[in-house]
Amino acid sequence: MHKLIPIVVLVLTAHLGHAQTILSGKIRDGKGKPVHGASLAIKDSYDGAVTDSLGQFRFRTMEKGAQLLTVTAIGFRPYEQSLQLAGSPLTIDISLKEEPNELTAVVITAGTFEASDTKRTTVLDPIDIVTTASANGDVTGALKTLPGTQQVGEREGLFVRGGTAQETKIFIDGTLVNNFFFSSVPDIAMRGRFSPFIFKGTVFSSGGYSALYGQGLSSALILESIDLPEQTSANIGISPILLSAGYQKLAKKKNASWGVNYSYTNLAAYFAVIKQRPDNFKTPSFHNGEFNFRVKTSKTGILKFYGYFNYNELGMRRPDIDSTELKNEFQLTNFNVYTNLSWREKLGRRWRLNLGFSFSNNVDKINNELQDAANHRVNLTAVPYDTKSFRVHSTGNLTQVKLVLDRKLFGLSAFRFGGEYLYFQDDNDFSNYYVSKYRQTANDHYKAAFAETDIYITNDLAAKLGARMEHSSLIDKANIAPRASLAYKVGYQSQLSLAYGLFYQRPEKEFFLQNYVQDQLAFTRATHYIVNYQRVSKERTLRIEAFYKKYSELVKTYVKPAAGGYLPDSVGNGGHGDAKGIELFWRDRKTLRNVDYWISYSWLDTRRDYLNYPYAIQPNFAASHTASLVVKKFVSSWKTQFNASYTFATGRPYYNIRYDGNAGKFTIADQGETIAYHNLSVSVNYLPSIMKKDAKSFVVWVFSINNLPGSNQVFGYNYSYDGRRKEPILPTAKRMFFLGCFLSFGIDRTDDIINSNL
Repeated sequence: MHKLIPIVVLVLTAHLGHAQTILSGKIRDGKGKPVHGASLAIKDSYDGAVTDSLGQFRFRTMEKGAQLLTVTAIGFRPYEQSLQLAGSPLTIDISLKEEPNELTAVVITAGTFEASDTKRTTVLDPIDIVTTASANGDVTGALKTLPGTQQVGEREGLFVRGGTAQETKIFIDGTLVNNFFFSSVPDIAMRGRFSPFIFKGTVFSSGGYSALYGQGLSSALILESIDLPEQTSANIGISPILLSAGYQKLAKKKNASWGVNYSYTNLAAYFAVIKQRPDNFKTPSFHNGEFNFRVKTSKTGILKFYGYFNYNELGMRRPDIDSTELKNEFQLTNFNVYTNLSWREKLGRRWRLNLGFSFSNNVDKINNELQDAANHRVNLTAVPYDTKSFRVHSTGNLTQVKLVLDRKLFGLSAFRFGGEYLYFQDDNDFSNYYVSKYRQTANDHYKAAFAETDIYITNDLAAKLGARMEHSSLIDKANIAPRASLAYKVGYQSQLSLAYGLFYQRPEKEFFLQNYVQDQLAFTRATHYIVNYQRVSKERTLRIEAFYKKYSELVKTYVKPAAGGYLPDSVGNGGHGDAKGIELFWRDRKTLRNVDYWISYSWLDTRRDYLNYPYAIQPNFAASHTASLVVKKFVSSWKTQFNASYTFATGRPYYNIRYDGNAGKFTIADQGETIAYHNLSVSVNYLPSIMKKDAKSFVVWVFSINNLPGSNQVFGYNYSYDGRRKEPILPTAKRMFFLGCFLSFGIDRTDDIINSNL
């Protein structure tokens, strides 16, 4: 019997072979390139295959008759084809159509650095910000190491691509922040009010930004606050200048949380050790409080509230520039409240809603006095001393609501639209030798509607088209601002982007509050043209960007000849200017072991004719060349992270612009260029709790020195009234030191630090 077995097997094999159908072929994309890793299957069977590196496949099936062949591949639309299986071999060639998805699609990035926990184009995250040596824990301090930004030390704000600080607008959860920085102090750049750790995402656009945002001629910084915390936690911070404590409570169901934070800062001890150039007779002190709650309204929705208040005061004296015996005393008391309520919800399969409401209140009380050598008030009626003693009480409120609806289209394509309403209320109460409690108000009902669409034509080609329409009741003017971006994938991990857009901005409130005669003020305008190339991988980022920006309708200040004065007393549109440049950004986490570094460089060529400039000149806040190097290294065995940053900028121009009464126009009486700017800063973070198993508390020691070598830095010059004397604007001290200890209970940020920097 056993002699018959081979014959039976042979007969069965022949029968089975005759019953099977062999399918083979090749799968290509729309450009004829082979698709590797595509899955094929006969529907409702176990028969199928996966394509090889040449896009080829071959498999057998026992199925017969009418069947359906299905094909799936990442980045392509699903494919189905009817087959008639009769045992004869079939050769099938298939062409798949691309379907954009977040993993493979091109990303529109012209003019924009994105940093969030969901974007694969991450450049800087909150850990990056607090570990950048020169940033001093300030969001905008870290952004100043990116291309496009200027190193301006005498005024707060982000100066981007030849634009003023007022041309950069900052948004939290979609709504405008009216007083992101602490109130201005003469010749000192104040830092931002908000902690980097309240934000999970940062979008810094140095131009060509989305139509969802407006009123920034140059740039937009878009910050998104965190959702629910990871778990219940507490934190304490201690340093010679700071005491802080906070608590975050996460509900057991992890569907809601609330938290409070308070900090008190007083620089008295620091100023006693590190001598300052101004006489700080009232050392700066800050009370800072925060409250938040977050509630999940559904599986896809969340309601978030963030509230902030700050009370601070300071006082300083400096020698008066017009006298060798007199002083100028400056005192500031500031109170600020900011609240933000936002609701994000998915409506059905394709709709998404974002609704935001915010209110802010800012009160500045300024007292400036001319004093003698004994610090007693002096009342002089002679020019220019007659106007040096004054009081200002200014109040600014901003109420706004914003609605954005998002409709998902095919693939990643989407259409979004909405509107916003902002009510600005500004009040200025001014007193000096000539006037008492002279009050000016400037209220504005600002309204805007916007629409924008993302169109993903293929994985390699995408476009963003949008426009916004705005109206300001203060100037009773409206505008329409179209914007467009295009991105094309030119290779693996690399792409080319183009951006164009019109951007409008209301004239600054000071022109309405300081008693200028206004000559039909209108929106100022900038037109952006941007070309961007970038190559991004997990370990490395390369960006090269060129831009051209044209200004028009900038505000000019004038002197009315009939008034016989020499100071600007009227304003109108009519200024113009332009800015062009090339920027480079390179970040590398791979080449040097355990080292993360980035390099940025900006070349800027800009001229503008605005305010009292006699003609188009390089503004005094713009340097032609700026470069930064940031290096971070974590040494595991020492449980320590070492950070260093170096920034260089060529000198900035300075001018003494005076009114020539005989010629009836402004002229440049003196000009020059400051010395080049150098700043080498270092910081060390020691984490003794790192890698401890089951640790319940976590400690971070921080020590930093800003401008370690003590390089001389000059930010410009102030001129005396007659122009015969000029004095450099210098930092308040050559170096800045910080030593602090921060304890957290419940959340270990060690992994964040390691993952971010290794």
